[in-house]
Amino acid sequence: MTKPTPLLEVNALKKHYPLKGGLMGGTTGYVYAVDGVSFSIAKGETLSLVGESGCGKSTVGKAILRLVEPTDGEVFLDGKPIHNIPLSQLRPLRAKMQVVFQDPFSSLNPRMRVRDVIAEPLRNFGMASSRSEIDDRVAKLMDTVRLPRDAMNRFPHEFSGGQRQRIGIARALAPGAGLIICDEAVSALDVSVKAQIVNLMSDLQDELGLALLFISHDLAIVEHLTHRVAVMYLGKIVEVADRRTLFSSPRHPYTRALLSAVPVPDPLAKRDRVILKGDVPSPINPPSGCRFHTRCPYVFDRCRSEEPVLREMPAGGPDQRAACHLDELPLLRAVPVAA
Repeated sequence: MTKPTPLLEVNALKKHYPLKGGLMGGTTGYVYAVDGVSFSIAKGETLSLVGESGCGKSTVGKAILRLVEPTDGEVFLDGKPIHNIPLSQLRPLRAKMQVVFQDPFSSLNPRMRVRDVIAEPLRNFGMASSRSEIDDRVAKLMDTVRLPRDAMNRFPHEFSGGQRQRIGIARALAPGAGLIICDEAVSALDVSVKAQIVNLMSDLQDELGLALLFISHDLAIVEHLTHRVAVMYLGKIVEVADRRTLFSSPRHPYTRALLSAVPVPDPLAKRDRVILKGDVPSPINPPSGCRFHTRCPYVFDRCRSEEPVLREMPAGGPDQRAACHLDELPLLRAVPVAA
């Protein structure tokens, strides 16, 4: 049986920002923000892209949407290439892929009423013309994101942060998008509000069959929302697996370190701890070989000279791949968090 065509397919995506300097203002180097990222997302699936700040997660989302032009690589939306077509041809396709930004306080125009914020994509893509038709569509979208219809005449500053993010979600849903990129969409919200927004996104996915690329550094949120997880480090994906497999049996040392840093409710609970030494190297001059070798507790000579490929791991979970030369990580000793 052949696998269905992914809604989104990304192959070897790169984004290198040139550094200008010198007397003539020429290119003196590059920031390797994204350096060969590949993954796919099926209809109705959530893939979470996680990692430390500065690893390139948000740049991946922007390059997919062509908010920044990719340096190299391929992006296919529903089987159609979108990485190299003119922007004039890309415009109609943007109705199928939308974004929910991190900061709900700055992603909405403060001079526009909520009705006009949500209706803007409808007008841009010619999906509604008359005022009554627009108002009807906006009212239904307000219902969809659990906001009262009588709030459509208010301005964004009259809403809380969670309500503003619901407005942003309604705007993304307005043109009938099948793919929504959530760029740290809950990181600026309070804990209780985060849970509400995550539950809303999960419900909308079930109702509408949405595909979600959920970009986040909050693994506790990711664990409750996602189907699969891709872990990024310094511009590259170092591990990808389904949620259950990755959280129970990580196969890359960096993934293990990330999971060990997630807070647990019980302060007396014993857990495995991985303490990384040193700082993340500069993306201007990434290390040779494995990019994680400068901080890896299991580093050996091969790691410093040969870059590992993303491969299926022996005794790993189904479709679990990791970019590590070790076939199996050493067992950890359980360390009590508190005495």
